[in-house]
Amino acid sequence: MRLIQHVTTTWTEWNRNIRLFFIANILFQIGTGMFSVLYNLYIQALGYQDDMNGTIVSVQSLATALIFIPIGLISDRASRKVLLIIGALFTGLSFMGRAFASGESALMIFAVFAGLFMAFFQIIAVPYLAENAGKAQRLKLFSYHSSMVLAAQVIGSIGGGLLADVLQSAGVSKIYSLQIVLLIGGVASCLAFLPLLLVKDVAKQPAAVNPAPNPASAALPATRGDWQAISKFTAAQLLVGFGSGLVVPYLNLYFTNRFAVSLTAVGILISLGQVMTIVSMMIGPYLAQRVGQVRAVVYFQMLSLPFLLLTGFTNIFIIACISFLFRQALMNAANPIQSSIMVDRISDRRRGIANSMTQTAFMLGWATMGPVQSHLLSTYGKYWGYVVTFCMTGVLYICASALYYFMFRERKPVAARPDPVTAPDVAP
Repeated sequence: MRLIQHVTTTWTEWNRNIRLFFIANILFQIGTGMFSVLYNLYIQALGYQDDMNGTIVSVQSLATALIFIPIGLISDRASRKVLLIIGALFTGLSFMGRAFASGESALMIFAVFAGLFMAFFQIIAVPYLAENAGKAQRLKLFSYHSSMVLAAQVIGSIGGGLLADVLQSAGVSKIYSLQIVLLIGGVASCLAFLPLLLVKDVAKQPAAVNPAPNPASAALPATRGDWQAISKFTAAQLLVGFGSGLVVPYLNLYFTNRFAVSLTAVGILISLGQVMTIVSMMIGPYLAQRVGQVRAVVYFQMLSLPFLLLTGFTNIFIIACISFLFRQALMNAANPIQSSIMVDRISDRRRGIANSMTQTAFMLGWATMGPVQSHLLSTYGKYWGYVVTFCMTGVLYICASALYYFMFRERKPVAARPDPVTAPDVAP
């Protein structure tokens, strides 16, 4: 009851724009959740080999990576409301097209369109929330936002997997059942544009100009500082993207290939991982208060590594499930803290491009690792292929965490030495 009361109070404290965005994002993420669990299985049901899934993921990720920077630049200058509406509407339409595409060319075309328009929500969400909230609210707001995204995906993934199994048990073929569920997911994402129509645009805040003898020279260090911070965030995220791209898009195939579980079981398992991530994200702000935001990010990421490796090596389904759940929760719990660090260290007029560049780096990892993952599976087989990919991901995560810590660690202020003349004489 305390938790419900706390969430209700927090909801009423947010302004109308944030509440409408949350409603829209819930619809959008329900559709995305259905696709994240079932679309790989739909491609498999059409008779394609595993390398086709890798190719589609790479094509979609590359399209997303290519549009990230243009969208970031546009969002820093244009109406974020309009861009969100366009993203929701056309993502939903592309999802509906993907539900019925079966030819190789059609699959690739719709993958490109989905990758392009899904990028709108990915890029604009953080800057949009930042401009509608005060600095003191941001870390908690980002945690709630990330938790809500996962909760909506839980609804989509569980509901989608369950509905597909129900349809198949009722006599509907596997392909048709998946098409029906994917169509429903596309409609849900498309409907996300309706709450966004009620959002009011927030005027862009002009950059503050401090009195200085030469304003142009005063602005130059701030500009350089923004781009230096952006380059650091981008480098760290690129390593995470490489590691994630080897494993995350194929987790549903990992469980079906290694353990031969049903669609419902896969949907429930991935959804449980999202639920645990929600809990860990709610804990994240409290850990950040105790050890600092940067240390909290590194702690979460490093604690996830033993569970990642255990998932890759085990042949026991229960152990794989438990280790997957903890890896999912710990690794993703750092995301809202990272968003808060980035927003605090980069000026408002460059938050869109900053978010787009870090997301571009992440998606480039996914785009390049798809064929690598498929090659490793075809070369080493279903067991050792996954072992190699999980181990490679672990090494990349270690490198990313170390780089992130040394670039962004909070340095403790050096205590001033006492003046030998005025300092009190204290007996030992």
